Parts: sequence; structure tokens; C-alpha cells
Amino acid sequence: MQIEEAFAEVKQAYLASNHRKKVEIIERAFRFAKEAHKGVRRRSGEPYIFHPIAVAKIVISELGLGSTSICAALLHDVVEDTEYTREDIEANFGPKIASIVEGLTKISGGIFGDRASVQAENFRKLLLSMSTDVRVVLIKMADRLHNMRTLGSMRPEKQYKIAGETLYVYAPLAHRLGLFKIKEELENLAFKYEHPAKYAEIMSLVDQSEEHRQKVVEEFVAPVREKLDAAGFKYEIKARVKSAYSIYNKMETKHIPFEEIYDVYAVRVIFENDDDALEKLRCWQIYTFFTDGHRVHPDRLRDWTSTPKANGYRALHLTCMGPEGKWVEVQIRSRKMDEIAELGYAAHWKYKTGEQDDDSELDNWMNTIKDILANPEPNAIDFLDTIKLNLFSSEIYVFTPKGDLITLPSGATVLDLAFAIHTELGLHCIAGKINHKLVPLNYKLDSGDQVEIITSESQQPKAEWLGYCHSAKAQNRLRAILRKDQRTLTLRGEELFNEALKREGVEATNELMTRLLSAYHLHTREELYQMLASDEIDLSGAQLKDMQKSRTSLLSKMLRNPFATKKKDSAEKRPPIDRKAVYELHPDDVQPNYKLDTCCSPVPGDEVLGFVDDDNNVVVHKLNCPTAMRLKSSFGSRLVATRWKGRAERFLATISVDGLDRHGILEEITNTLSQQLGVNIRGLNIAAKQEVFHCELTVQIDTTETLDKICRELKKIKDVKFAKRIS
Repeated sequence: MQIEEAFAEVKQAYLASNHRKKVEIIERAFRFAKEAHKGVRRRSGEPYIFHPIAVAKIVISELGLGSTSICAALLHDVVEDTEYTREDIEANFGPKIASIVEGLTKISGGIFGDRASVQAENFRKLLLSMSTDVRVVLIKMADRLHNMRTLGSMRPEKQYKIAGETLYVYAPLAHRLGLFKIKEELENLAFKYEHPAKYAEIMSLVDQSEEHRQKVVEEFVAPVREKLDAAGFKYEIKARVKSAYSIYNKMETKHIPFEEIYDVYAVRVIFENDDDALEKLRCWQIYTFFTDGHRVHPDRLRDWTSTPKANGYRALHLTCMGPEGKWVEVQIRSRKMDEIAELGYAAHWKYKTGEQDDDSELDNWMNTIKDILANPEPNAIDFLDTIKLNLFSSEIYVFTPKGDLITLPSGATVLDLAFAIHTELGLHCIAGKINHKLVPLNYKLDSGDQVEIITSESQQPKAEWLGYCHSAKAQNRLRAILRKDQRTLTLRGEELFNEALKREGVEATNELMTRLLSAYHLHTREELYQMLASDEIDLSGAQLKDMQKSRTSLLSKMLRNPFATKKKDSAEKRPPIDRKAVYELHPDDVQPNYKLDTCCSPVPGDEVLGFVDDDNNVVVHKLNCPTAMRLKSSFGSRLVATRWKGRAERFLATISVDGLDRHGILEEITNTLSQQLGVNIRGLNIAAKQEVFHCELTVQIDTTETLDKICRELKKIKDVKFAKRIS
């Protein structure tokens, strides 16, 4: 039977590992889960039990965890989906497994529900359970990975929602835990479902260049192989190809074609090492084998053997000039370093005596999380963004005057360091001192800086400081203090407001408040109260009475609801949208059946998705728009899959053109667009510096095909080197 065969694979993987062999409890957990899920099927039609088995297989095969985690993976949906309770699990399998299953049940259904407050609460639960036992989040990662692998059976708008939240939270979380393989697969799968055509195109380009790549790598490593053999190393050399998602990201952010990405592949040298004391020395020995025969990029040496990354990653990286004048990144790792790099904290357990992980970096991160949870953001999206600051940041290493090493996110400032040392230091910080030179609060630190924090008792935290903070801890502490101060101001402002209303005999209605907020361009009544208390506005009696009579502005309506759009009349409210069907966008209609958001300016041909607002209008965003990324994770139930149908010349796009300056080149560019292509130019900005010019053109177009054609024709003009869309 297929179910038994699938479970046999889990058992086989467990027996092949070096864990203590507790097969009996794993078999009991399987029988228990099988009975509990009896008769239930997944959306794909297969029996539900296949999902817990698949998660258990990922837990042992890809995370290397032991029997406790395998049992918890097999049982992870039992309490949520069946009649069994936590007490039943504890009676049969003990408190540890029951506790992990309970942690997984609390964060069931993914981090996100339909409402933002629910998501934030679930995310807090995930992080709280993680700070008690990191295995909860590791099993949750395995659960999400299997859901992503089987995403094909879901409807398109569900795929967008799940892929969106995977990229927004799960992939960064995997990155921060050092689960590189899982992070890469999650990103690639999300990319595959969000941009199927782009994914297929990049994979095809990678496959086409495979043979040539292998040849280049072999030529590059041949002299190093000889030296490794002569020195008696046992090793393997792999050519690692950049993931499809990373390639796509680079193409999008740098606006370059596939052919111009120089670091598509990297070489990884993994050596066997039986003596930890010699591990670092051997890395540097292999480094010299590369430097002997190749030119090395001076700014691309990264030594993570001495100071590991915050997720435990250790390796020695260098970049050498390879064949055909291309830079090749080289990663040098011992077998132990390689396993920790791929499996993260899970692999640490393999090299420890007990199952508990006592890694100090993990403890540091858990403490940061506890700090954030102690003062949670009231706004759910702000809460998630604060967490993301710490999830996906690369690190810098700075020193205190006494020589203590402190790890901070890349881009951290003097203020971040002050808060990292102590909250009081942060609140009273006025400047920093680096190499006897005074620097301001917002000065960005570099790795290796030795920084002294200068404080003053009279210094008070200010709202603009939030813009100086790049670490979650600093932002969180600062927000908590500012909120406390604002609360006092708000209460005083509310008193003044009520006194003014009473004095003038004006009734406090929601309509009056809406008009006031609109008049002062404010978002919340708290902001109004704070401005009143600070004497920034003065409410006169005449003004209050005028407000009672005036009509509500469109802006105030918009402020009340992020999805609200102008309502003419309730009778004109559009009929409900069928969110299960693909919604067709008709730009050629006199009144298009959608609204475009200004944050990303999509054009027909772009991959887009829709959000249904309160009036049943479909608001369209590009798939990779940052706002859409957040909305996918926050309002997944409002998603609708979309498809362009028809074309109309009503869209604006901006093209960046760079080249060598010469007399008459602007005339040639405008003639190519106006005369040859018949394109309407709506904006033009050109500047030349010495021999080079940069031009930004805003053109009116109908589809992305026209845009591509414009770029191709512009590149044919003599001395034009680059032409690419930038919006």
C-alpha cells in the first residue's frame, strides 16, 4: 500500500541517520496519525496522511532532526483537524512531543489569517513557541515546504496568497535560521507560481549554458585540483548555480539581461576535516592555492571562519578572475561548515552530544525576538516589517571602546549601536566617536569600526530618530518610548477637544471628526489630539460650526479605509467579483473595469494581480510590487487572479537611455520614437557629463511588447549603449 511505502521511506531515512534509534515511538505516532486522519483527503485528492508523512520525511532527510521532531511532524495536524486533544498526545507520547504539537497547532493555517490582527497574533505565537523550542519553527518550515511543493493543486488566487506570504515571511525566516537549501527552494517555488513564464525562461537559459559552464569551471579549478591532491586533501569541488529567483531579482533590480549577470555560478570547495583546531588553517591553505594561479578581487574577500554570520554560517569566500574575463566566486568550507550552511541550526545538533542547541548566536536572536514581543507593534504590518528588519539583514561587526564585538544589521547607525548596548544609552545618545572623529546619530557604521557612544542627560528621544534606526531592537524600543509620551499628549489633546466642543455646543459625531481629519490632512483622531496638545492647531468655534455643515471630502473617505474608493451612490456599487475565476482586465473599454495603483504603474503585458476593494472594484498591482507583497500577506482573501484582454494606448512608462554624448544624438532619439515608431513622448529629461549622457523618456504605450520594441530600436542608434524600462 502506498501509505505504508511512504512511511517506510521515513523510517529508512531515520535508520540511516546517526540518531539514537527510537523506531517504536515513531511507528506508534504514524499509526495514531493514520487513524486520526482516516477518510480525510487533501485538495489534490490523495489521503490526508500523505502530508504528515511528507513533512516527517523533510524533517529527517532535509533537516536531520531526531525522533521527537519526526513524531511531532507526523502528529502536527491531529489536534487541529481531529477530535483528539493535547492531553491525548501527552498521554500517548509524553509532554515534549505534546508541547511541540501544541506550538504547531497555535500557528496552524500558516502565519496569516484573513485579518491583519490575526496574522500578527499568529506570528507572535510562532516566535514565542520558537523561543521555547526552535524545533516548532523547523517543523513549520518543513510543513510550508511541502505545501509549496504541492501548490499546483490550488486555485490561482490561493497560489498568489501562499506564494506571497512565503516570500514575505517564511523565506526570510529560513534565511535567518541558516536553512539555506530550504530558503532557496521556497523562493524558487514562490517565483515559479507567481511568474511561471519568467521562471521557465530563466531555467531554460541556465540549462542552455550548462555545458559551457562546466567547461569553464573545470578549466578554472584544474590547477587548484593539482595542488589539493599534492597536499593530500580529501575534497570535492562543486559548481553552484545561482537560484532562478536570485537571477530574476538581479535582472529586475539592476535592469540587466541574463547574459550580463557575471556571478551566475560559484565554485564550492568542500574538504574533509578530522581536527577542528586545523579547520581554519586548512581553509586559508586552500585560499593560497587559488591566489597562486588567479587574480583575486581585492574587495570581495569574506572571512566568516573567524566571525560567523548571525545564522551560524561559516566559510571563507573569495572572488577570482576566471576564464573569458569573468569573475568567479569561490566558497571554501569543511564538511562540517557545509552541512551547517545547508541545514543551519538543525545540523548543529549533529555535532553536539545532546539534542539541545546552545548556540550563542541563536540565543542572541531569540533575545531580540523576546524584546520585540515584550513591546509588540499595535499595527500588524508594522510588526511584521519590524521582524523582517532582523530576518533578512546581512551583518556588520563593530567594536566597543573596550574591544567587545557587536553584530548589527548592514546599514546600522550609531543610534542602533547605542540601543544594542543598552536602552538607556540609546535614549540619551547625542553622537558617536570613531577614530577620534565625532559623527552624528544617523552615521552609518562599517564593519571593523570601533565606536564610542556619547550621551547627555538632557537628550530626549524624537520621532525622527525612527528614520535613523535599521535594527528591530532600536526601532521597537524607540517606538515604545515615543508611544508612552504620545499617550500623555493624546489624553491632554482629547480633553482640550471635548472642552472646545462643549464650549461651542457642537455635537461630537464621527462625521465631524472625519471632516476635521480631512481638513488637516491627518489619518487618525490621535494625531489630531496630539497636534491640539502641542498647540500646532487651534480649533475656533466658527471653524467647528463650519465643519458641521461642510461635505465630507474624498480624502477623508480614503483615509478611513485603505481599500475605499470614491462612492457615488450605494445603488452604483458594483456586483460582487467571483474571486475563484480569473478576472479579465479590459483597458480598451471607455471606462476600464479595474483601477491602477500608482505605486507600480502596471502596463498590459506585465504580470499583475488584483485586490477587491470595499466597492468591489479590482485594484491592479504588478506581482513583484512591494505594496502587493505586503497586501498578499495581509489581505489574502481579497485576492483575485487577473489576465489582460485587449489593448489601449493610455499607459505611461519611463525608459532610461545611456550612451556616449555627441552632436545630434537627442534629435536621433526623438526622431526614432516620433517619426519611425509613431510613439507619443510625454516627458524628456537629458543630461550630459563630459563624454557620457543619461536620458529619461516618458512615453505613451499600449503594451509591454511596444515597450520592448522601443528599447530595441533605441539600442540600434549609434553610441546608445543601454535602453531599459525603469517604471
